[in-house]
Amino acid sequence: MEKTGIVGYGAYVPKLRIKAETIAEVWGQDPNRIINGLGINEKSVPNKDEDTVTIATQIGKNALLRAGIKPEELGAVYVGSESHPYAVKPTSTIVAEALRVGTDYTALDTEFACKAGSAAVQIVMGLAGSGMIKYGLAIGADTAQGSPGDPLEYSAAAGGAGFIVGKDKKQFVAELNDTFSFSSDTPDFWRRPKADYPSHGGRFTGGPAYVKHVVGATLGLLKKTGTTVDDYNYVVFHMPNGKFPLAMGKKLGVPYSKMEAGFVVKDVGNTYSGCSLLGLAATLDIAKPGEKILMTSYGSGAGSDSFSITVTDLIDKKRNLAHTVKDYVDHKEYISYPTYAKFRGKII
Repeated sequence: MEKTGIVGYGAYVPKLRIKAETIAEVWGQDPNRIINGLGINEKSVPNKDEDTVTIATQIGKNALLRAGIKPEELGAVYVGSESHPYAVKPTSTIVAEALRVGTDYTALDTEFACKAGSAAVQIVMGLAGSGMIKYGLAIGADTAQGSPGDPLEYSAAAGGAGFIVGKDKKQFVAELNDTFSFSSDTPDFWRRPKADYPSHGGRFTGGPAYVKHVVGATLGLLKKTGTTVDDYNYVVFHMPNGKFPLAMGKKLGVPYSKMEAGFVVKDVGNTYSGCSLLGLAATLDIAKPGEKILMTSYGSGAGSDSFSITVTDLIDKKRNLAHTVKDYVDHKEYISYPTYAKFRGKII
């Protein structure tokens, strides 16, 4: 298996936003308590004509711009999400068609709560490293839903990021040094068929779920690579809210200064399958050649994927070929709760 790397990356976040205080006012809750407790000021909302397909397509376009390759050179298009528009019909082929990939490619939709995107990255790493494909596009994108009045309503957001992976080191903007996964049957979050909204185990989603798996994957990666958190310039943990990743930082000895670059949750919310990938993309937007990034995803049910990444000299040349995460975060338009509820199908 040859080493693989990121040859192009892209992100997208819808411009519509709803403030946490706007949601809190509707349900008669203290907005300061919500904001301080969850660490989320506002979240992104998909417009009425946006879904996982349109979001993933824009991500793919941005990734291709940075990669500088032809769409038809992609040998794989994988889209990870828990909000695929169809129960039976792939998102990945629609995205590939929109990107003009052609027909000679493998397509797959992945689903594993919020780590479906990172799992897709691991798969294309294997395909490219084995020589089965030249390049593979892995995307994590979601238009997450939260039941009205549920704590998830403050965090469930829209957006994501994607990465084109290859094995030609001359094209790497970042080398994927290694990856490690930690998984178990931990039912902290679920959605039954035909259910409109997911259910969750409340505080059980913390220690036994998120903490156990993020710590397990991160420590497993550090042991496998013979590194420590001190060897990394940046660290990205999955951000279901603003509280959990900061707790991980304290537990694993990671200062906020190493997490700040990818800490997009406070202004965007939790983009689920795109969350940790969006944090990684935001970090690549500012990282310097030679710097190292540690990224660990988390998906309920449960599992985490951890990655060791080294930025290369090409990053300075390629990062400005497409919109940065900050471009999307700063470009926003606030909406009211009734508009939000209508666009998200909470009311007809």
